[in-house]
Amino acid sequence: MRSLIILLLASWISLAARGGDGHRGEIVVKHFLAPSIKGNHGGEDPMRSVSVYLPAGYNESRQHYPVIYFLHGFYMNDSLQLLFTSFKDLLDQAIEEKKIHPVIVVFPNSETHFKGSFYTNSALTGNWADFIGKDIVNYIDKNFRTIPNKNSRGLAGHSMGGNGALKVGMLYSEVFGSVYALSPAVLSWSNEISVENPVFRIIDTLKDETPLKKVLTNPFADTTMTGFFTVLMIDLGRTYSPSENKKPFQAKMPATYNGDNITVHDDVKKLWEQNFTLNLVDSHVKDLKSLSGLKFDWGTLEENKHIPVTCVQLEKKLDSYGVKYEAETYAGHHSDKIGGKKGRVYTAMLPFFESHLKFE
Repeated sequence: MRSLIILLLASWISLAARGGDGHRGEIVVKHFLAPSIKGNHGGEDPMRSVSVYLPAGYNESRQHYPVIYFLHGFYMNDSLQLLFTSFKDLLDQAIEEKKIHPVIVVFPNSETHFKGSFYTNSALTGNWADFIGKDIVNYIDKNFRTIPNKNSRGLAGHSMGGNGALKVGMLYSEVFGSVYALSPAVLSWSNEISVENPVFRIIDTLKDETPLKKVLTNPFADTTMTGFFTVLMIDLGRTYSPSENKKPFQAKMPATYNGDNITVHDDVKKLWEQNFTLNLVDSHVKDLKSLSGLKFDWGTLEENKHIPVTCVQLEKKLDSYGVKYEAETYAGHHSDKIGGKKGRVYTAMLPFFESHLKFE
């Protein structure tokens, strides 16, 4: 797995270095000091990378372009997201085949030490919603020829990034005009996202992160996915219920164990619920109604059982408030139908933004 990633990264770096050839776009990678992450107490690096797709002809013209901001998933970053979805090729083809007008696409790096920011402002790890809604947008508008208004900005993401697109879209509805969430994950409690998940018992036994080293490097190192969910819950704790002096992970957990006996900590559980994107809808109805377009989807074969359940819950909540949206299911698992010309990015997400972005 690691050798494959290294090989893919080498190919991507080579491609990025070549840039556009007059018929194709190019990827440029920038680094900047993010004000919203600077000074965090969780050890996260405020020097962030951002990968930017520039359409063919960008360097030869004076044209200004709309922007799609794409948020990556858990265990991902900007460069891995580009590789995983073959985004550059898809965008080149979509523009050439007129699926979408020429557009800038931005991939911010929101990876943390425990693999996910959940695009949430955290007292420990930094303000990751602000990182997207303020830092990244300001940086892109200052350094690239964008159309700097909300109706020419779209926000999208997959998995954790789908969650983030919905959350940041609500919190920054004055910045983004349309939102597309692919398979949004961890919107609320359900199924494996539960205080009954046995990984909380494992977390109780850990004195430090040493037993997690392998799975932090490679999420597939543990085929049972126990390690994956252990890292996920630690990350959510550091994000939703941080406690700087609490060892070893600077976080309170909603469930702890004494032998075989579980104790659910309602105060911590409530903190998680206050941060769950599904629950933010109640206080952001006006923001959701201000969007020109809102869509989310999920696969009928989704292996993360909480996702279909919470997506249906989101549908019901939006219906109850009279929020206009689109929701769609498709025959697929969590990730297998995202990339490629038959995948959701090409066949659904890009046409959605073609319909909802203002291109001039």
